Amino acid sequence: MVEIRELTADDWRAWRALRLSALAEAPHAFGARLADWQGEGDTEARWRGRLTDWPFNVLAAVGGRDAGMASGTAPDDDGVVDLHSMYVAPSARGHGVGEALVEAVAQWAESQSGHSVRLQVFEDNAAAIALYRRCGFLEESTVHYRRLALKMVRGLRRPSRSA
Repeated sequence: MVEIRELTADDWRAWRALRLSALAEAPHAFGARLADWQGEGDTEARWRGRLTDWPFNVLAAVGGRDAGMASGTAPDDDGVVDLHSMYVAPSARGHGVGEALVEAVAQWAESQSGHSVRLQVFEDNAAAIALYRRCGFLEESTVHYRRLALKMVRGLRRPSRSA
């Protein structure tokens, strides 16, 4: 069973541990580099700031162990929430963690009156692209961010306003 936990700045140690693992294990999947978050960049203030600057941050746990993470931005003027920092640990892949993280961000986006969730994924990350397609994302365009990436978007259900 996947358990999702929303984080605050006080959870910076848990976020830090999984983020550093993610950057070490899957450097090909992220725009950030492990070296950017180590050494002088590895400070409590910076990690707390990361969790404060992004309004929605979650960890997914399986069997009591942190196994995945994701973040969501505040909706922009068009109601678009960006999904960022998505990662599932190798031991948890194929067990619904990715889907649970995407759904957590989508539900939060809806609660913030967002109308869609957008993400970027490098075009050579076939497993992530397959996950996002299963979760209802469609390819919108390509962008060059260190290398070619797909911009994908998923519309959100809007609650009925009828009485």
